[in-house]
Amino acid sequence: MVLMKQFDFKKGSSMNKLIEVENVSNERVTGVQFSLMEGSLTTIIGPSGAGKSSLLLLLNRLEDPDEGKIHFKGKNISDFPISELRRNIGMVFQQAHLFDGTVEDNLKFGPSLQKKWEPNEGVKLLEKVQLPKEFLTKEVENLSGGEQQRVAFARTLANNPEVLLLDEVTSALDMRTVDLMEDLLHKLVNEEGKTILMITHDLKQAERLGSYTLFMNEGRVEEQGKTTELFYQPKSATLKHFLEG
Repeated sequence: MVLMKQFDFKKGSSMNKLIEVENVSNERVTGVQFSLMEGSLTTIIGPSGAGKSSLLLLLNRLEDPDEGKIHFKGKNISDFPISELRRNIGMVFQQAHLFDGTVEDNLKFGPSLQKKWEPNEGVKLLEKVQLPKEFLTKEVENLSGGEQQRVAFARTLANNPEVLLLDEVTSALDMRTVDLMEDLLHKLVNEEGKTILMITHDLKQAERLGSYTLFMNEGRVEEQGKTTELFYQPKSATLKHFLEG
């Protein structure tokens, strides 16, 4: 069983707004508005089909809004070259989407495009996701699902993004690996200053990890605020019913 630790994340101590979402709508989300504070971990909860994954796609420009604006570091994300935006706002999906080849081929792909890959970088990345250095030469097709997911996470980290968008990244992992990954998220925020926006269906995980939480329902952010307040003092009947499950 996963250890029921309560992580002590920085509460967006710099108070800088890294991402601002202003009244964003498309066919899947409506009137979404919130800010991501630098150096914080924000969780997104809500029922299936609430628009959670669609929101992440908008922030990574895999989709674009029909209305509203999204700013990253004060600049409209549509003004960034796509490749630059996705290096700075990295995304990890629920299912690993790895390229054919070895683990190292996957890890070095992004940095190599910028001529920034160092030979020892692969070992460091694998250490972060608790995989041995021998995995560098393994073909990805020979890895388990959980191992592939950790490699996909390491591949995103290889670009050294400022923001990580995580879509149910621990849902297919065994309990021990979930615990290891949660420790990694803690280090990424508190030691490396990363900013994380994380979708999870595990409400206990959302409570453990989040300093701020968004509750989405029917394409809208119905409620948002400090995680402890959302979980223990829900304002809407919908959120209260959802938490009672």
